[in-house]
Amino acid sequence: MAARRTFSADQKANAAVEFGLTLPVFLLVVLGVLVYGLYFGVAHGVQQLAAEAARASVSGLSDQERAAIARATAIDTVGRYPLLRSQGLVVEGRTDAADPGRFVVTVRYDASHLGLSAFSRLLPTPPEAIERSAIVRRGGF
Repeated sequence: MAARRTFSADQKANAAVEFGLTLPVFLLVVLGVLVYGLYFGVAHGVQQLAAEAARASVSGLSDQERAAIARATAIDTVGRYPLLRSQGLVVEGRTDAADPGRFVVTVRYDASHLGLSAFSRLLPTPPEAIERSAIVRRGGF
């Protein structure tokens, strides 16, 4: 009984128990912030890449030429984004089905090289496949 009173009155022991209880939760939160921060950074880079490719595709005269310009632009520009590699990149260009006056550039990126799935046992991880699109109008205004 005396040991129990001594332990409960000891501030160092209380602090150690509180630290032991809160540290795992804190580390999971920090890990989640890092994993999702990395994912959102890559997803933002893919969106920017799609936008750049779509802007460049405006100069094409046919749909095939626009798609080829979009692909070439994306492959040339992917090196500017430090988290992206050209190996996992797929670029497609097509006419918008809803409005033939618009051209859609879609960029798909396989982000499995980041290794985010390694943390799937600890926290819900984002998907490794990222797909973003950008739309431009044909012929200016």
